[in-house]
Amino acid sequence: MPTLRVALTGGIGSGKTQVSNRFAALGVPVLDADEIAHALTAPGQPALQSIRECFGPKYFLADGTLDRKRLRQRVFQDPKARQALEDLLHPQIRAAMLQQLDRVQYPYAVLVIPLLFETRQTDLADRILVVDVPESVQIERVQRRSGLSPAEIRRILAAQVPRSVRLAGAQDRIDNRGSLAALISQVDALHARYLALSQP
Repeated sequence: MPTLRVALTGGIGSGKTQVSNRFAALGVPVLDADEIAHALTAPGQPALQSIRECFGPKYFLADGTLDRKRLRQRVFQDPKARQALEDLLHPQIRAAMLQQLDRVQYPYAVLVIPLLFETRQTDLADRILVVDVPESVQIERVQRRSGLSPAEIRRILAAQVPRSVRLAGAQDRIDNRGSLAALISQVDALHARYLALSQP
């Protein structure tokens, strides 16, 4: 079990993946809630049957796999559906993440939890690291990478906690408005800091 647990979060399009990739490149164990969720909803997993029972067969493709795009559209348009999906998945994601943490043999670990505040899981972390950009930058980046309309992106943003709430809950912050080099420099500085903080 690591001495220090750092929860990495941020709004859609803020650059969480770039940050977590840099931590991983530095040798830090990175546990990603989205990757765990994908594993839990893979064919043959119990969570998949629970989703089918809750949402029905129309959210599945012909080969029996989850139609992630269609389900994502539903949950971002329907708060009750989003809550139902979170109630199904988040306890399982949390349990899997804690199991992975038990196996970590490194001074600290990074837990990538995009919905850290929304799912009230701040208790998992000793420190919270927020990757931050203005909302206009989020919209531009998400539109460029996904092709979603600004209205669809704003709907996703509306389902997430406001930027001000994330920043108020953070002990550490990365400003990701600049270049990749600037981002890497900030991550490297935090890496040194976390190693120091995790010393007995």
